[in-house]
Amino acid sequence: MYRFIKRFLDIVVSSMALIVFSPLLLLVSIAIKLDSPGPILFKQKRVGLHKNYFYIYKFRTMRVDTPNDKPTHLLENPEQYISRVGKFLRKSSCDELPNIICVLTNKLSIIGPRPALWNQYDLIDERDKYGANDVKPGITGWAQINGRDELPIETKAWFDGEYVKHFGLIMDIKCFFGTIVKVIKKEGVVEGMAVKSETVQMTEQPALSEAAATEEIVDN
Repeated sequence: MYRFIKRFLDIVVSSMALIVFSPLLLLVSIAIKLDSPGPILFKQKRVGLHKNYFYIYKFRTMRVDTPNDKPTHLLENPEQYISRVGKFLRKSSCDELPNIICVLTNKLSIIGPRPALWNQYDLIDERDKYGANDVKPGITGWAQINGRDELPIETKAWFDGEYVKHFGLIMDIKCFFGTIVKVIKKEGVVEGMAVKSETVQMTEQPALSEAAATEEIVDN
């Protein structure tokens, strides 16, 4: 029953957020365009409900000449690729605002395990142990307010499992307000650094790290 209530709340909250934050979305879009050449948005291939793939949208925070064949933390001097506006967007988590689109299209929930990158096989496997791949991923979740980028894979998956175990309105309220506190304090964000146990495996397509990903551009 709560899943239906949760979906209703997702639609209401994301619709209101889109309206309330529309001036901010416009200002950020203009700032990105003025700060560095390139599109406003980029997309990343992510793992959704029942391990089905979907694309998540974010504001572009890196230059278009950033190498796209490795995680940002493996780049030489990764800070040189993050734009001035991008640094602010990442620290404030404003780069995640376009995620609202994915909530409205039912690919994401407001609250849920943060969707893994398509090639984070270790995280995906760990989440299988807790059933965390069988709930809809979210913009923020229990793991995000308990360490965010600083958590090793095993710990992050365990927190996601705790979310599944205590799935319900009370848990979502805790995650929602906990996220607001984390964003205000700017806690748990790691820029251009390797996080313990956060190894992203490489394949033919560009590998993207959770903490600071090289970007696949969306024309706009």
